[in-house]
Amino acid sequence: MAVLVIGATGKQGGATARALLDRGVAVRALVRDPGTDRAQALRARGAELVKGDLDDPASLVAAAEGMDGLFSIPWPDVANLHGDAERTRGHNVVEAARRAGVSHVVHSSVSGAGDFLRKQPGWAEGRWDRHYWESKAAIDDMVRTGGFAHWTVLMPSTFMENLVGWSYLFGDWTSGTIITGFAADTRLPWIAVDDIGEAAAIAFTNPGRLDGLDVELAGDMLTMTEVAAILSEVTGRAVVAPVLTPQEAVERGMLPAMVDAVERINANGTPARPETTRALGLPTTDFRTWARRTFA
Repeated sequence: MAVLVIGATGKQGGATARALLDRGVAVRALVRDPGTDRAQALRARGAELVKGDLDDPASLVAAAEGMDGLFSIPWPDVANLHGDAERTRGHNVVEAARRAGVSHVVHSSVSGAGDFLRKQPGWAEGRWDRHYWESKAAIDDMVRTGGFAHWTVLMPSTFMENLVGWSYLFGDWTSGTIITGFAADTRLPWIAVDDIGEAAAIAFTNPGRLDGLDVELAGDMLTMTEVAAILSEVTGRAVVAPVLTPQEAVERGMLPAMVDAVERINANGTPARPETTRALGLPTTDFRTWARRTFA
Protein backbone atom coordinates (compact mmCIF):
# COMPACT_ATOMS: atom_id res chain seq x y z
CA MET A 1 0.00 0.00 0.00
CA ALA A 2 1.04 3.59 -0.69
CA VAL A 3 -0.82 6.55 0.84
CA LEU A 4 -0.82 10.24 -0.03
CA VAL A 5 -1.07 12.23 3.20
CA ILE A 6 -2.51 15.74 3.00
CA GLY A 7 -1.28 18.13 5.69
CA ALA A 8 1.65 15.85 6.48
CA THR A 9 3.58 18.60 8.29
CA GLY A 10 0.58 19.47 10.47
CA LYS A 11 -0.88 17.83 13.57
CA GLN A 12 -3.28 15.24 12.15
CA GLY A 13 -1.49 14.64 8.87
CA GLY A 14 1.83 14.34 10.67
CA ALA A 15 0.43 11.83 13.15
CA THR A 16 -1.07 9.81 10.29
CA ALA A 17 2.16 9.84 8.31
CA ARG A 18 4.15 8.64 11.33
CA ALA A 19 1.64 5.89 12.17
CA LEU A 20 1.69 4.63 8.59
CA LEU A 21 5.48 4.71 8.33
CA ASP A 22 5.72 2.82 11.62
CA ARG A 23 3.62 0.10 9.97
CA GLY A 24 5.84 -0.07 6.91
CA VAL A 25 3.35 1.69 4.63
CA ALA A 26 4.81 3.84 1.86
CA VAL A 27 3.89 7.48 2.49
CA ARG A 28 3.86 10.30 -0.03
CA ALA A 29 3.63 13.56 1.91
CA LEU A 30 1.97 16.56 0.26
CA VAL A 31 3.86 19.69 1.33
CA ARG A 32 3.91 23.28 0.19
CA ASP A 33 7.61 23.70 1.03
CA PRO A 34 9.83 20.59 1.02
CA GLY A 35 12.63 22.55 2.66
CA THR A 36 10.98 23.06 6.04
CA ASP A 37 12.29 21.24 9.10
CA ARG A 38 9.04 19.30 9.45
CA ALA A 39 9.11 18.19 5.83
CA GLN A 40 12.73 17.11 6.10
CA ALA A 41 11.96 15.19 9.29
CA LEU A 42 9.32 13.23 7.38
CA ARG A 43 11.81 12.52 4.61
CA ALA A 44 14.31 11.29 7.19
CA ARG A 45 11.67 8.84 8.45
CA GLY A 46 11.21 7.48 4.93
CA ALA A 47 8.39 9.55 3.43
CA GLU A 48 8.46 10.73 -0.16
CA LEU A 49 7.89 14.49 -0.40
CA VAL A 50 5.76 15.96 -3.17
CA LYS A 51 5.00 19.64 -3.59
CA GLY A 52 1.35 20.55 -3.95
CA ASP A 53 -1.37 22.97 -2.98
CA LEU A 54 -5.03 22.37 -2.14
CA ASP A 55 -5.92 25.36 -4.30
CA ASP A 56 -4.15 23.80 -7.31
CA PRO A 57 -6.21 20.80 -8.49
CA ALA A 58 -3.62 19.72 -11.06
CA SER A 59 -0.94 19.42 -8.38
CA LEU A 60 -3.28 17.25 -6.29
CA VAL A 61 -4.03 14.90 -9.18
CA ALA A 62 -0.32 14.55 -9.91
CA ALA A 63 0.41 13.84 -6.24
CA ALA A 64 -2.36 11.22 -6.03
CA GLU A 65 -1.32 9.30 -9.16
CA GLY A 66 -0.29 5.75 -8.29
CA MET A 67 -1.54 5.98 -4.71
CA ASP A 68 -3.75 3.33 -3.14
CA GLY A 69 -4.94 5.58 -0.33
CA LEU A 70 -5.34 9.25 0.51
CA PHE A 71 -5.63 10.95 3.90
CA SER A 72 -7.80 14.03 3.49
CA ILE A 73 -7.79 17.06 5.74
CA PRO A 74 -8.65 20.27 3.88
CA TRP A 75 -8.46 23.43 5.94
CA PRO A 76 -10.28 26.77 5.87
CA ASP A 77 -8.85 30.19 5.16
CA VAL A 78 -8.30 31.47 8.71
CA ALA A 79 -8.39 35.04 7.39
CA ASN A 80 -11.91 34.47 6.03
CA LEU A 81 -13.65 31.80 8.07
CA HIS A 82 -16.98 32.53 6.40
CA GLY A 83 -15.60 32.03 2.90
CA ASP A 84 -15.80 28.88 0.79
CA ALA A 85 -12.10 27.96 0.79
CA GLU A 86 -12.49 24.82 2.91
CA ARG A 87 -15.37 23.43 0.86
CA THR A 88 -13.54 24.18 -2.40
CA ARG A 89 -10.36 22.54 -1.12
CA GLY A 90 -12.30 19.51 0.03
CA HIS A 91 -13.84 19.20 -3.43
CA ASN A 92 -10.39 19.51 -5.01
CA VAL A 93 -9.01 16.70 -2.83
CA VAL A 94 -11.92 14.33 -3.43
CA GLU A 95 -11.93 14.96 -7.18
CA ALA A 96 -8.17 14.47 -7.37
CA ALA A 97 -8.52 11.12 -5.60
CA ARG A 98 -11.26 10.08 -8.02
CA ARG A 99 -9.34 11.16 -11.11
CA ALA A 100 -6.16 9.43 -9.93
CA GLY A 101 -8.01 6.17 -9.24
CA VAL A 102 -7.40 6.15 -5.47
CA SER A 103 -9.46 3.36 -3.92
CA HIS A 104 -9.24 4.20 -0.21
CA VAL A 105 -9.91 7.61 1.38
CA VAL A 106 -9.74 8.41 5.08
CA HIS A 107 -11.02 11.89 5.76
CA SER A 108 -10.75 13.88 8.99
CA SER A 109 -13.72 16.09 9.82
CA VAL A 110 -14.87 17.20 13.29
CA SER A 111 -17.01 15.72 16.04
CA GLY A 112 -20.71 16.38 15.60
CA ALA A 113 -20.70 17.64 12.01
CA GLY A 114 -23.89 16.79 10.14
CA ASP A 115 -26.94 15.23 11.77
CA PHE A 116 -25.90 15.71 15.41
CA LEU A 117 -25.65 19.47 15.01
CA ARG A 118 -28.64 19.80 12.70
CA LYS A 119 -30.85 18.18 15.36
CA GLN A 120 -29.69 20.44 18.17
CA PRO A 121 -32.06 22.95 19.77
CA GLY A 122 -31.53 26.32 18.16
CA TRP A 123 -30.06 25.03 14.90
CA ALA A 124 -33.17 25.38 12.75
CA GLU A 125 -33.83 28.81 14.25
CA GLY A 126 -30.39 30.03 13.25
CA ARG A 127 -29.10 30.47 16.79
CA TRP A 128 -25.75 28.90 15.96
CA ASP A 129 -23.26 29.86 13.25
CA ARG A 130 -23.77 27.19 10.59
CA HIS A 131 -21.11 27.98 8.01
CA TYR A 132 -18.12 26.16 9.56
CA TRP A 133 -20.17 23.07 10.39
CA GLU A 134 -22.01 22.85 7.09
CA SER A 135 -18.72 23.20 5.23
CA LYS A 136 -17.40 20.20 7.19
CA ALA A 137 -20.58 18.22 6.58
CA ALA A 138 -20.52 18.96 2.84
CA ILE A 139 -16.99 17.57 2.48
CA ASP A 140 -17.95 14.53 4.55
CA ASP A 141 -20.77 13.87 2.07
CA MET A 142 -18.36 14.24 -0.86
CA VAL A 143 -16.22 11.46 0.62
CA ARG A 144 -19.20 9.21 1.37
CA THR A 145 -20.61 9.54 -2.14
CA GLY A 146 -17.28 9.65 -3.99
CA GLY A 147 -17.48 6.07 -5.23
CA PHE A 148 -14.38 4.91 -3.36
CA ALA A 149 -14.06 1.20 -2.63
CA HIS A 150 -13.12 2.05 0.97
CA TRP A 151 -13.82 5.24 2.91
CA THR A 152 -13.89 6.37 6.53
CA VAL A 153 -14.79 9.75 8.03
CA LEU A 154 -12.94 10.41 11.29
CA MET A 155 -14.67 12.88 13.62
CA PRO A 156 -12.15 13.95 16.27
CA SER A 157 -13.12 15.92 19.36
CA THR A 158 -11.08 18.67 21.07
CA PHE A 159 -7.34 18.14 20.58
CA MET A 160 -5.31 17.74 23.74
CA GLU A 161 -2.57 19.45 21.72
CA ASN A 162 -4.67 22.64 21.74
CA LEU A 163 -3.11 23.12 25.17
CA VAL A 164 0.42 23.19 23.75
CA GLY A 165 1.35 26.77 22.99
CA TRP A 166 -1.33 29.17 21.77
CA SER A 167 -4.63 27.98 20.34
CA TYR A 168 -7.82 29.63 19.09
CA LEU A 169 -9.90 28.00 21.82
CA PHE A 170 -7.67 28.27 24.89
CA GLY A 171 -5.16 30.99 24.10
CA ASP A 172 -1.87 30.60 26.01
CA TRP A 173 -2.10 29.30 29.59
CA THR A 174 1.64 29.47 30.36
CA SER A 175 0.86 32.24 32.87
CA GLY A 176 -1.04 29.61 34.87
CA THR A 177 -4.57 30.64 33.91
CA ILE A 178 -6.69 29.01 31.21
CA ILE A 179 -9.15 31.55 29.82
CA THR A 180 -12.28 29.70 28.80
CA GLY A 181 -16.01 30.30 28.67
CA PHE A 182 -17.01 26.69 29.23
CA ALA A 183 -19.47 26.18 32.07
CA ALA A 184 -18.41 24.45 35.30
CA ASP A 185 -20.32 21.29 34.37
CA THR A 186 -19.44 21.18 30.66
CA ARG A 187 -17.49 17.98 30.08
CA LEU A 188 -15.45 18.19 26.90
CA PRO A 189 -14.37 15.08 24.98
CA TRP A 190 -10.60 15.19 24.35
CA ILE A 191 -8.45 13.30 21.86
CA ALA A 192 -4.66 13.05 21.51
CA VAL A 193 -3.55 13.80 17.96
CA ASP A 194 -1.44 10.63 17.85
CA ASP A 195 -4.64 8.64 18.43
CA ILE A 196 -6.15 10.26 15.34
CA GLY A 197 -3.13 9.11 13.34
CA GLU A 198 -3.46 5.61 14.76
CA ALA A 199 -7.14 5.47 13.82
CA ALA A 200 -6.34 6.58 10.27
CA ALA A 201 -3.54 4.01 9.96
CA ILE A 202 -5.83 1.25 11.23
CA ALA A 203 -8.46 2.23 8.67
CA PHE A 204 -5.92 2.06 5.85
CA THR A 205 -4.19 -1.14 6.89
CA ASN A 206 -7.30 -3.11 7.88
CA PRO A 207 -9.65 -2.66 4.92
CA GLY A 208 -13.20 -3.40 5.97
CA ARG A 209 -12.70 -2.70 9.68
CA LEU A 210 -13.78 0.95 9.56
CA ASP A 211 -15.19 1.05 6.03
CA GLY A 212 -18.25 3.21 5.53
CA LEU A 213 -18.18 4.53 9.09
CA ASP A 214 -18.28 7.95 10.68
CA VAL A 215 -15.92 7.47 13.64
CA GLU A 216 -16.28 9.80 16.61
CA LEU A 217 -12.93 10.01 18.41
CA ALA A 218 -12.38 10.77 22.11
CA GLY A 219 -9.92 9.54 24.71
CA ASP A 220 -11.20 11.33 27.81
CA MET A 221 -14.10 13.45 29.14
CA LEU A 222 -13.16 16.34 31.43
CA THR A 223 -14.34 19.73 32.60
CA MET A 224 -11.89 22.60 32.34
CA THR A 225 -11.55 22.57 36.13
CA GLU A 226 -10.45 18.92 35.92
CA VAL A 227 -8.06 19.75 33.09
CA ALA A 228 -6.44 22.50 35.17
CA ALA A 229 -6.11 20.17 38.16
CA ILE A 230 -4.30 17.54 36.08
CA LEU A 231 -2.00 20.15 34.54
CA SER A 232 -1.19 21.40 38.06
CA GLU A 233 -0.42 17.87 39.20
CA VAL A 234 1.78 17.08 36.21
CA THR A 235 3.66 20.38 35.92
CA GLY A 236 4.06 20.97 39.65
CA ARG A 237 2.78 24.53 39.44
CA ALA A 238 -0.60 26.09 39.99
CA VAL A 239 -2.86 26.09 36.93
CA VAL A 240 -6.42 27.36 37.18
CA ALA A 241 -9.39 27.59 34.84
CA PRO A 242 -11.77 30.12 36.41
CA VAL A 243 -15.40 29.62 35.46
CA LEU A 244 -16.31 32.56 33.23
CA THR A 245 -19.19 33.36 30.94
CA PRO A 246 -18.15 33.47 27.27
CA GLN A 247 -18.46 37.25 27.37
CA GLU A 248 -16.22 37.47 30.44
CA ALA A 249 -13.74 35.17 28.71
CA VAL A 250 -13.63 37.50 25.68
CA GLU A 251 -12.94 40.44 28.00
CA ARG A 252 -9.97 38.47 29.34
CA GLY A 253 -8.59 37.56 25.93
CA MET A 254 -10.62 34.72 24.37
CA LEU A 255 -11.21 35.25 20.68
CA PRO A 256 -14.73 36.57 20.00
CA ALA A 257 -15.01 34.06 17.14
CA MET A 258 -15.02 31.24 19.72
CA VAL A 259 -18.13 32.46 21.57
CA ASP A 260 -20.59 30.66 19.30
CA ALA A 261 -18.84 27.29 19.68
CA VAL A 262 -18.48 27.65 23.46
CA GLU A 263 -22.13 28.64 23.96
CA ARG A 264 -23.35 25.81 21.72
CA ILE A 265 -21.28 23.19 23.56
CA ASN A 266 -22.44 24.55 26.92
CA ALA A 267 -26.04 24.22 25.75
CA ASN A 268 -25.98 20.95 23.81
CA GLY A 269 -22.70 19.09 24.41
CA THR A 270 -20.81 17.05 21.84
CA PRO A 271 -21.27 13.42 20.75
CA ALA A 272 -17.77 11.90 21.00
CA ARG A 273 -17.25 9.46 23.89
CA PRO A 274 -14.14 7.44 24.86
CA GLU A 275 -16.17 4.26 25.31
CA THR A 276 -17.47 4.53 21.73
CA THR A 277 -13.95 4.91 20.38
CA ARG A 278 -12.68 1.99 22.44
CA ALA A 279 -15.62 -0.19 21.37
CA LEU A 280 -14.23 0.02 17.83
CA GLY A 281 -10.91 -1.36 19.08
CA LEU A 282 -9.13 1.95 18.56
CA PRO A 283 -6.37 3.11 20.92
CA THR A 284 -7.18 6.00 23.25
CA THR A 285 -4.97 8.09 25.51
CA ASP A 286 -6.39 9.57 28.71
CA PHE A 287 -5.59 13.20 29.46
CA ARG A 288 -3.32 12.53 32.46
CA THR A 289 -1.17 10.12 30.42
CA TRP A 290 -0.97 12.61 27.57
CA ALA A 291 -0.08 15.47 29.94
CA ARG A 292 2.69 13.46 31.59
CA ARG A 293 4.08 12.58 28.18
CA THR A 294 3.90 16.18 27.04
CA PHE A 295 4.75 18.34 30.06
CA ALA A 296 6.43 16.22 32.74
